[in-house]
Order: sequence, then structure tokens, then C-alpha cells
Amino acid sequence: MTYLSTRVNRSMPPSAVTPVLSYQDVGAAVDWLRIVFGFRERLRIGEHRAQLAIGDAASIVVVQGLGGHPASGWATHSIMVRIADVDAHHSHAMSCAARVVSAPASYPYGERQYTVMDLGGHLWTFSQTVADVDPLSWGGQPIALQLEDAQS
Repeated sequence: MTYLSTRVNRSMPPSAVTPVLSYQDVGAAVDWLRIVFGFRERLRIGEHRAQLAIGDAASIVVVQGLGGHPASGWATHSIMVRIADVDAHHSHAMSCAARVVSAPASYPYGERQYTVMDLGGHLWTFSQTVADVDPLSWGGQPIALQLEDAQS
């Protein structure tokens, strides 16, 4: 059974699997990851979230805290997987008695998503592109490539 999505949405990172990392200070984390690891900022969402890219397809999302982890109260990371059909995937996960943290919902940035906690307490968000949405329409701020990023 294949679930991966090939749809494009300017509001989402282009990779199929995206780590989501939690930091207290998103701006400081973005600066550090850019300078030390060579990521480039792709999109800024307020002061609480940013999308970073490296190379053609690899990306990460940096967020200010993730709620819901039963052991610590905050998760330090989660995984986001872009798929073709969230509702079918959710139904299958439910039939396997998965622990659903948030049911499928559609968002203004063109994605339909749900989140599951796996048997090790890791959070997985499955995301289906339902529309190609300009980030400016919902408050995202696309970041122009800097000269040094374009030369890398």
C-alpha cells in the first residue's frame, strides 16, 4: 500500500519526511542551524515556527515547543510525513489501535493532517496536501534566498 504524496504546496517543505524540532527560541535556533549546519531559511511563521532547507529536498521545521508528550510534558521532536490520503491512512491506523493524538483536520495553509503517538511515545504527523497555498495568504513570510545561499 502506497501513501506518499507527490502534490506541491508552497506552504509546505517539499520533502516526504520532515523532522520537526522544538526549541525555546526559534530565531536563535534558525541562526545556529544556518551558520553551523548550512541550512537556509525557507519560510517564517510568526515567531513560533520556521521551515529550513538544505540541498534540493531535505528540510526541517523548527517550532517553539510541542505539547502532549506524557513523560515530559513537551516533546523535543516529532516527524511529519507527507502522504496522499490522510483519511485512509487515519482509518488504517485506527484499525491497528494506534493512539491518535489529534484527528484529521484541514488547515488554511493547504494541508489536512492528523497526529499519532507511537509505542515509544514519538509523535508522527501525517499531512496531505489539499491545495497549493501561497504562504502570504495565511501569514507566512517566505524568506528570500541570500546570495551566499544561492552560491552553495
